[in-house]
Amino acid sequence: MSARQDRRDKLLSRVVQIGFVLGVLLLWYLATAHWGVSRILLPNPVNVWHELKNVIGSGEFWPDLRVTLSEVAVAFAISCTSGVTLGYLISRSPYLIRVFEPLLAGFYSVPIILFLPLYVLFFGLGEGSKIALGTTISFFPIVLNTIAGFGTVDRIFVTAARSMGASDWQMFRFVLLPAAFPVILTGLRIGFTVALLSILGSETIASLAGLGHHIVQLAEGMDTARMFAYIAFAVVIAVLLNTTVSALERRARQR
Repeated sequence: MSARQDRRDKLLSRVVQIGFVLGVLLLWYLATAHWGVSRILLPNPVNVWHELKNVIGSGEFWPDLRVTLSEVAVAFAISCTSGVTLGYLISRSPYLIRVFEPLLAGFYSVPIILFLPLYVLFFGLGEGSKIALGTTISFFPIVLNTIAGFGTVDRIFVTAARSMGASDWQMFRFVLLPAAFPVILTGLRIGFTVALLSILGSETIASLAGLGHHIVQLAEGMDTARMFAYIAFAVVIAVLLNTTVSALERRARQR
């Protein structure tokens, strides 16, 4: 009965979500087709759909998509490596946790997007400034979750493993990492999400290529229908990537 109720609740949730999206699309269509909203400012969703099919069919999005995804991949790889490594080293000392965790949390509360002009001065308008921004923003949730994961391992497990003669590597592999892994995975998922969003956002502000840059070019040319098509395309890509990362996280938790 419980499993059947869970399936019913999940199905109902999906129906509500789909209904909400369809409701928004209906209001959008009515606003542009019957309620007099200017199609220069808000294009008709039917036109946006046709433009989206044209964009996907022509394949013109590939150069910009390749730039955006490469920036996200490099930024996330750097922040993941540095955040997990530094977080583990800090977590090994209660003193270092007391010193650095509040500092890192304080830096994380700063709107780091404000540093984009500085990154542009250092790295230029190319991919370097976007990678630097994405790395910086995604670093903090990863390092903080790594500190929390390793720093909150039950000391009973550590004492028991030491009493059985576990080496440092065995302690890390069979005690610390399994206990901290779920929290670290959460940090990695959040880090990936904020890296993707920050890079897409920064491309709309100061960039020479990428999906965000292309959207701004279309807006400047008042090609709003195609601009909305690219926005929809970017949203779909972001949803697919986040869904994939979340699925990998769930699979890793089950192992």
